[in-house]
Amino acid sequence: MKKVLINNKFITWLFLLPTILFLALTAFIPLLYSLWLSFFNLKINMPYLTPRFVGLTNYVRMFGDEIFVRSTINTVIFAVTSVLFEITLGVILAMMISGESKRERVIRAVLMVPMIMAPVAAGTMWRMLLDSSTGVVNYLGVLVGLPKIGWLGNPILAFVSVIIVNVWQVVPWTAIVVISGLKGIPQDIIHSALVDGASPWRIFWKIVLPQIKPILVVVFLIRFIDAFKVFDTIYVMTGGGPGMATEMLPNYIFNQGLNYFDASYAAALAISFIVVMSLISSLFINAKSRKEAKNI
Repeated sequence: MKKVLINNKFITWLFLLPTILFLALTAFIPLLYSLWLSFFNLKINMPYLTPRFVGLTNYVRMFGDEIFVRSTINTVIFAVTSVLFEITLGVILAMMISGESKRERVIRAVLMVPMIMAPVAAGTMWRMLLDSSTGVVNYLGVLVGLPKIGWLGNPILAFVSVIIVNVWQVVPWTAIVVISGLKGIPQDIIHSALVDGASPWRIFWKIVLPQIKPILVVVFLIRFIDAFKVFDTIYVMTGGGPGMATEMLPNYIFNQGLNYFDASYAAALAISFIVVMSLISSLFINAKSRKEAKNI
């Protein structure tokens, strides 16, 4: 029996080996190299110079970097606002199309389109739609008597625009996930509440929401982390502009490394970004676990 267990364990690790090697080559080794690089001073445009050890200089530099602080604030606002709208609209949409009628199935299929679009394609499409001169959005606005608006030229409107595009692309995914949770709610509970005279709002607040809350918590965690990593869409739409209006942390790290050739500072920014997101995720998961343990 012991021999069988040892063989099974060996076979399990044998099957996991390709995945472990793949992760080592694509994630762990680059991460370790970035960590090493963050303690040195290396310029990509001067590869012939020997990297010079500078200790924590690159990390200390962040606290006096106004653009880093601004991009961090932008990223937090973008992430929180986007996720709140994604979850709210996703739940509303899921409640509207969770049935099995032909119309609802068709709507669900159509809603998959934004979700499956590549971020670069979505960003390019919306940049063209919002163009102040030739964009369809301004064209339709002029038809109803509205003036042309520089959606991507105004700092506030540009920030709002990238949030709207992000929400537009992710809400269908949120709705599909919530629908799967709605399918698991016992219908007899809802029917009993209706018979007792409960209003739709009370049914949602007292029955539906508690049932789908665990799913919403997971959705929030996934989307919050993912919103911090949004790069493609914003890079294509605004490039971080106008000015620093839509400069997010991923864009700033990219610019430092590939536009300003400061690989060491970009590595320090990336490592700090990973550490902070890991801590936030851990705190969120631990809080969720403690709450679930209390409910048992």
